[in-house]
Amino acid sequence: MLNMWRKTSAWLMMSVLFAFLLLVGCAPGGGTEETDSEGTEEDTSSEETSDSGESGEISGELEIQYFVGGYGDSWWKEVIGDFQEEYPDVTVTEHAGPNINEEMRSRWVSDDPPDVVYIDGAGSSETQMVEDGQLMNLSDWVSGIELEDGSPLSESFIVEPSTYNGDIYSLPLVFDTWGTWYDNAWFEENGWEVPTDFPSFMDTMNQIKEDEGIEPFVTTGQYPYYFLRGVLYPAFGAAGGDKLLNDVITGKEGAWTSEPVLNVMKKVEQMQQEGLIDSGFGALNHTQSQMNFLLHDNAFIPVGFWLPNEMANDTPEDFEYGFVPSPMQDEGDPYAIVPDLRPLAIAEKAENPEAAKAFVEFVFTREYAKSFSEHTGAIMNLQGVDLASSEEVPPFLIEANKMINDPEQVQIYQKPHPMSSELETPISNSLVSLMLGNITAEEFVEEAEQAAAEYRSSLE
Repeated sequence: MLNMWRKTSAWLMMSVLFAFLLLVGCAPGGGTEETDSEGTEEDTSSEETSDSGESGEISGELEIQYFVGGYGDSWWKEVIGDFQEEYPDVTVTEHAGPNINEEMRSRWVSDDPPDVVYIDGAGSSETQMVEDGQLMNLSDWVSGIELEDGSPLSESFIVEPSTYNGDIYSLPLVFDTWGTWYDNAWFEENGWEVPTDFPSFMDTMNQIKEDEGIEPFVTTGQYPYYFLRGVLYPAFGAAGGDKLLNDVITGKEGAWTSEPVLNVMKKVEQMQQEGLIDSGFGALNHTQSQMNFLLHDNAFIPVGFWLPNEMANDTPEDFEYGFVPSPMQDEGDPYAIVPDLRPLAIAEKAENPEAAKAFVEFVFTREYAKSFSEHTGAIMNLQGVDLASSEEVPPFLIEANKMINDPEQVQIYQKPHPMSSELETPISNSLVSLMLGNITAEEFVEEAEQAAAEYRSSLE
């Protein structure tokens, strides 16, 4: 078990008393949900009372909701197990699985949410949860959290937390970024150029189409936000900086019909017109599109860092993952990256807020950040974590990490917060129509602008 004891003055003054209490206190509870191989959950309940005790000790039932996708759940199991050992008077109930966001929706709607929620996966939206008043304002509390070396957590993030009118409602746990993946071994075998900008991207895709007789680019049409976040966001950043990216995400008037956005969408239209986008992508879910990519039915796919971990059991032995930020920028410009943060939050109506805060604070350490990369092949959102010292961190992640931190190769653009699902859904629908050739780039931006206008009206 990682040694993660918090060293505050209160613990120092009462260490002897607490040690005694821990020895005679309740054993760690077993009220957890087990996820079977089909991703379904079987609820168990705790008889513990959900409170933190009159004397301030952390106790009672703590409910944690977390999505299980490409990152798996082994890291969560490790952290939760360690937390229960350090806080034996807390009974942790896990709500986890690939469909957990839908399964827990009724709990959130009925104002009976779990205490802690990891916001990730289909059916989740941090911005929507903030707009609906479901998340606790953490602005004041987070300023007092320290890492194991005493450094303030608020000064240790790679990317700062999202803010809503200046307030913080979640802490960014995972630093992921979307990019374009390819099989490096296949590319070297055929002498194909790894693209460095949009012109070379088009050249390479056309060469692959000619050599292999395939449509080289694939994505999921069932979840078109993969393309929106993985290809368009960095393209908007490269075309207009943080301001343009902010404007399209928040639905600012005129943003979607602006010249820089239209120019980006004309690039997408060009990809479709030249037959470079898989014509069957509209029917594919994310795992089907990823499987086609691994089988060389396609050569490029936009996904986040979780791809190799999610597809580990299906990856051919001779397949060598290669990653570049999506090359949609003009010739001569550096790659563009938009971090895709996966946050941890506390419910506004949490029944055990003190235990929830203890868990969130427990998670944010550099030791668990290194462990996260070892378990998942992705990066936790903390500075100063030495990934190269671990033999368990995959080589592609170490190389990608070097690239991302080289300002001569990569420019990082930051979005203010995730796009609201009320705006993302209609824009995604129009995006699929564009990529199938059913509408033009000009028609797309008009539809997106109308969706933005309706979104702004919904906020009034």
